[in-house]
This record gives sequence, structure tokens and C-alpha cells, in this order.
Amino acid sequence: MLLLSPIGVYPQSIASNPIDFSARGSYALAFQIPYPVLKKECSTRLLCFNQKPKQRANFKKRHVSTQNVDLPPVLPKKKKKPYPIPFKQIQEAAKKDKKLAQMGIEKHLDPPKNGLLVPALVPVAHEVIDNWKLLIKGLAQLLHVVPVFACSECAAVHVASAGHNIRECSGPTSSQRRGSHLWVKGTINDVLVPVESYHMYDPFGRRIKHESRFDYERIPAVVELCVQAGVEIPEYPCRRRTQPVRMMGKRVIDRGGYVKEPDKATLSSSPLADLDTLGACERYPPPTPEEVPKIAQETMDAYEKVRWGVTKLMREYTVKACGYCSEVHVGPWGHSVKLCGEFKHQWRDGKHGWQDALVEELFPPNYVWHVRDLKGPPLTGNLKRFYGKAPALVEICMHSGARVPKCYKAMMRLDIIVPDSQEADMVA
Repeated sequence: MLLLSPIGVYPQSIASNPIDFSARGSYALAFQIPYPVLKKECSTRLLCFNQKPKQRANFKKRHVSTQNVDLPPVLPKKKKKPYPIPFKQIQEAAKKDKKLAQMGIEKHLDPPKNGLLVPALVPVAHEVIDNWKLLIKGLAQLLHVVPVFACSECAAVHVASAGHNIRECSGPTSSQRRGSHLWVKGTINDVLVPVESYHMYDPFGRRIKHESRFDYERIPAVVELCVQAGVEIPEYPCRRRTQPVRMMGKRVIDRGGYVKEPDKATLSSSPLADLDTLGACERYPPPTPEEVPKIAQETMDAYEKVRWGVTKLMREYTVKACGYCSEVHVGPWGHSVKLCGEFKHQWRDGKHGWQDALVEELFPPNYVWHVRDLKGPPLTGNLKRFYGKAPALVEICMHSGARVPKCYKAMMRLDIIVPDSQEADMVA
């Protein structure tokens, strides 16, 4: 037998009782080997091959940053979007609510699911609405400096002095052009995709019918989310409840009655103009060359704060999105307007297939191909695997002098050297 010690290895013969290797001894965690005490005092340690080494309690796994990540997938239009929550969990929650309703037990609702405000999220909503205004203003000023092109047939956007040559157009006449884009000058709505929602004075009130859809205004979904979270805008009033909504299953048993929407305040339209992207480039003049880097960094910071705030608000407040089209509704349940024209809309009579919305559906990033030099040669299709992508606003701010956040560097593939067209054939 070999005994291990910090000083060396000592051979030692064992003359004591033999070791039991029978089946009854295999149930032990480790068999013990008797050994005599050496004459030389030393700390000995026995190693057994069927024991796992114990890890240190204070050991922390080293965080390895991702070098490159996959580009965002393009969802097929002839298929329903995947559920954010597994469908099995949705069914289990529905069965639980139905069972409680059959027993006559009310459904337990916490704010804001019961119509009450969450005091901790009111400052977050104010911060989102302030950065939303700053985001629109900064982007409108940067569009005077950075060239942006948009395809007139599809939703593609490109940030460069000229459009790229990647054949990926999905417009109605793309087959005639073999997938080539028809580039025109881009606007602020091409970069900051407008996602609008119906404004409701009482989100727990009557649903919006198809015949009464013109009685409700359409405002940016981010603004509607902030209004329901506690932001007071006189032009867009919202009911503030003092008593919670009571529900039994899917049925509302007490909503505090139906309250008529008050008359809107007749104020100047300047506060509303700051919340919408319509005509933003005409409202704000082009900046001076010295102001461009500062405006770009402020716009980048505002974009990150809006995205952070929207993510935090959507964890508590319910936002619904159609599983087939881009329609979004801020409220506990969707509306009944029959305007869905996507996949198999005839089977649903034009009604939307409501499901829980994602942050990307309420505040879409609108990814574009990353260009390292605005005045360089246009991107080609045979080198597409070497290019990266980034949100359109991040791409504009980067070329204006802003720092790129670390979360976008992996997708932009900044560490990849784009080869020439002749060298690309030799790359494995």
C-alpha cells in the first residue's frame, strides 16, 4: 500500500484483517482501509477513487464574456408567434382559476392587477416618459447628420451613405427584382418604429368594439403604459381607483361601476408634440458639429433608460400583443377590433389572437446591418456571414460619437475582420 503525505510516498505492508470487497460493502460511500501509525509523525491523507473532490465554498465561477452571438431570428409570417409563457403553464393557471370560481372563491389580485397603482413604479414611469421625449428630440437632430435609407417595399433600414446590396427584400414585388431593395431616404419612423395603442380612460371598463373604435385615440404604446402606471397628462386622463377590482375566475364581479370619461383639457398641443415622432425632424434644427457627440451620448443613454423602464413596468402591468400581427394593447385584456389581416385572419373574422407581449413588441429595436465606415463600399451578399447587426438607433449614435454598450458589441461582431470577396472563398 502507498501512503501519501506532504513529505513523500511511503510504502507500507498491511498484515491486519483483509479488506471486504463483497457486495454488502459497495453500499458505503467509501471503503476504509486500516493502516498502522507510522513512526515518523506526519499528516497523512488517503485518496479514494469513488469520492468526488469537494469544491471550495467561496469559489466563484469566472464570467466569460460572449465573443459573438447569433443574429436575431426572423419569425415566419405564416405561423403564429410562440407564447412567451409555456402554454402548459397557462392551462394550469386557467384550471386553478376555474376551480376557485366553482367553489365561490374570489381570485386574489395584487396591484396593479386589481386596478390600483404601484407607488414604487410611479417614479419609473415618470423617468420613462422624460427619456422618451429626450429620445425623440436627440434622434431627430442626429438624422440631420447621419444618412439613413429605408426600403420602400419592406421594413429594411440601412445606416450608411448608400444602400447595401444584400438581396433580402420581402416586399410584394421582390421576386421581380430578385430580392434587391428599393432604397429611399429614411425618416424617424423607420428608426424608431411607431407602436400605437388605444388610450382608455378605464382599462377595466367596457372593451373596445369594432364599431366604436373611432371613439378612442391612438397614442404611442410607451406613453399609454406610463399613463396607466401613474403619469398624469391632462390630454390623456386615466381613472385612478381607490377600491380594488374584484374578480371570480374570468368574470369581474365588482369594478366600481362605469364612469364616464371627463372632458379633455383645452391646453396647448406642445406637450403632446413632444411625445410623438410625427414631424419631429421639422421641429428640431440640425446641431452643430461640436454638439453631435454630446447629443449622441444623451440619446444612447435615453434609449437604454427607456428600455430598462419599459421592461420593469411590463413585469407588473399587463400588455397584450397579437400573435399574428404587430398590434399591441395596454390593458388587462385585448380589444375586439377586427383589423387583423395576417395569417388565417379569415378563420378568426379579423380578430386578433391576444397573448402576453414582449418588450421587443412594445419597444422594437429594429436591427440593421452594422457598417464600420459610412462612406465605405456597400455591403455585399456573399460576405453576409461576416457582418453583424445592431439596433438602428444604436448604429446611428455610434457613428455620431457615442460609446457602444457592452450588450451590443457581441452581436455587432466588432472583432471579426471582414475579408475581401476573393478571400471569402478560401475561408472554411
